[in-house]
Amino acid sequence: MSDLSGQLIDGRYQLQHLIAAGGMASIYAAFDTRLDRKVAVKIMHPHLANDEDFVHRFIREAKATASLSHPNIVAIQDQGWNEGGTPAVFLVMEFIEGFTLRELLHERGALPPEVAIQYLSPVVSALVAAHKQGIIHRDLKPENILIAKDGRVKIADFGLARGASLGSTMTVESSVVLGSVSYLAPEQVQRGVSDARSDVYSLGIMFFEMIVGQRPFDGESPIAIAYKHVNERVPAPSELKPGLPKLIDDIVLKATEPNPDKRYKDAAAMELDIQKLEHVLDPSRRQLTLELDVSPLIAKPTKSAKSEKPNKRTEVSKANAGESKPPRQGLRFGSVPVTSPITRTSSSPTPGIASDAMRETTNSTAEIRRRKLSRRVKRNRFIATIIVLGALGFGWYHFFGAGSGISVPSVAGLTQTQAENMLRPLGLNVDVTTSIASEDVPAGTIISSSPGGGGHVKKGGFVHLTISTGPAQIAVPLLVGLSPADANKAIAAAGLQIGTTSQAYSDTVTVGAVIDGVPSAGTQVRKNTQINLLVSQGPAPAGAQSYVGLTSDQALNELTAAGYNVLSKYGYSETVPPGSVISQSPPANTPLPKGSNVTIVISSGSAKVQVPNVLKESAKSATANLENLGFVVKVKSEGARKSKVVIATSPKAGAKLKRGGTVTITVR
Repeated sequence: MSDLSGQLIDGRYQLQHLIAAGGMASIYAAFDTRLDRKVAVKIMHPHLANDEDFVHRFIREAKATASLSHPNIVAIQDQGWNEGGTPAVFLVMEFIEGFTLRELLHERGALPPEVAIQYLSPVVSALVAAHKQGIIHRDLKPENILIAKDGRVKIADFGLARGASLGSTMTVESSVVLGSVSYLAPEQVQRGVSDARSDVYSLGIMFFEMIVGQRPFDGESPIAIAYKHVNERVPAPSELKPGLPKLIDDIVLKATEPNPDKRYKDAAAMELDIQKLEHVLDPSRRQLTLELDVSPLIAKPTKSAKSEKPNKRTEVSKANAGESKPPRQGLRFGSVPVTSPITRTSSSPTPGIASDAMRETTNSTAEIRRRKLSRRVKRNRFIATIIVLGALGFGWYHFFGAGSGISVPSVAGLTQTQAENMLRPLGLNVDVTTSIASEDVPAGTIISSSPGGGGHVKKGGFVHLTISTGPAQIAVPLLVGLSPADANKAIAAAGLQIGTTSQAYSDTVTVGAVIDGVPSAGTQVRKNTQINLLVSQGPAPAGAQSYVGLTSDQALNELTAAGYNVLSKYGYSETVPPGSVISQSPPANTPLPKGSNVTIVISSGSAKVQVPNVLKESAKSATANLENLGFVVKVKSEGARKSKVVIATSPKAGAKLKRGGTVTITVR
């Protein structure tokens, strides 16, 4: 699929640069021009968009994933079909700035158990919510675990998800294994079927890799790795990294049981042991709920409050002392406290001294009162002066100064027409004095006005507007024939960002030279838009290489990149694992011009499938499980019970039967 960077999807989403590409779709960083926010847009590859059944399933899966509201799941925001430009089925998701768990493992290798559990626990929590709604991810791997810059962990790409909410229209062809082989459960590899226990298996493999620093199985090819998942047992992490808590081994071994019936039945069951492990790794971790964790606040009496508690003896003594009268106020005369007024008694040995003291005290009190009065008068006069000056200034401003005009309302964010409709009824005129580019304000929108909101203009005066012309547009420079280094210099000099470099065959451009930029030369883009380079590998080889035995994803991606039109068919094989190529036509290395059709036949697994054990299941559950394996189901009912369960199957469980064969279940 060609790079669509720079295109506007659905008249709303401006694609900025390619983030990732897979077998089904490409993901772009984009800008939502309607809500002014950054988003991620997933666009289905054209060869799949032409498959009507696949498109309908893609839409159903988007709706089901959008129903998942959980802080650890990447939110789905929109879905649609681009009709205004390049035809494309797309999905819009929240944009997470950060890195993937894969990048973290590449950088740090094995994680300490207490760190690993911090990243695993939110993933398990998110899957608990998904499994409760009957939605299965089917492609869990470190590349799909995003870690935001603020530390939030989110599961991405429920694009392979399926479950009860998506209906039961999955065909044998569409059940081809599309996930990453290193994390697939044995039943996905063998039969192309999956349920919540398959997600649990993938979680166990991821936990093993986080703790040990490597995957449990490696091989020279995807087939070799898939073979080991089916025929070998995942080792206990402590065998490669001694000293780990036993509970880590128990969780990994139970989650990666080859027999799905012996695994955790879903993420909720696994979460219970994850919580136990968190407590083992951190015994001080409190497991109480918020209500139990927060003690109620109880107001305690203060020391002063205690001291004011009535004392019976004190109250009685006050009553006896006659304290209903106001207490006498005293002045300090020299070092002797003197009460006022001073009462002369017959026991005073020096009446003259007492009189002098009384007179001096009276004079001192009068002087203090005069000083206080003088200060109060001065303060009040000062305040009165300020008030008068303020009133005069206010009156001058509103009757003679700038405030005497019409108050201008704020018009920032409006269009010129909207501003005119608002200001002309007030008796004001409008003109545009400046038009400037803005990365933040949409084209045609007012950035500012002079005077601004709250300012005043005489009636009939003008309000001058500064209007945005939108983001500055820059033409992508001509890069054809340049070396990658010179092309990057030209991109930077134009005010654009240097993007990724990929290779392609070219019959006209020499090896190592730039075929073109993406977006191509002359395209008008925003400042700082990323420009990717397409570098020539020289003329294409005579024909396509052999992809027999390789995964269908690899064949689709490489053949499409080489310029061929890939057609996919499906067939059964007793030797080629599901999802791998059985054959291709024309054969490898056949001389083919670019644009020719190359047909690949993809394995759907063995033509024969083992009949599962559905005894004691309800008729509905047993029928769904058998139909998912490609069988035709007939139900034979016995007895009058309302809630019936399966008591027998024909052929019996364990027998091998061709897909499309009939299985009869007897319920009673």
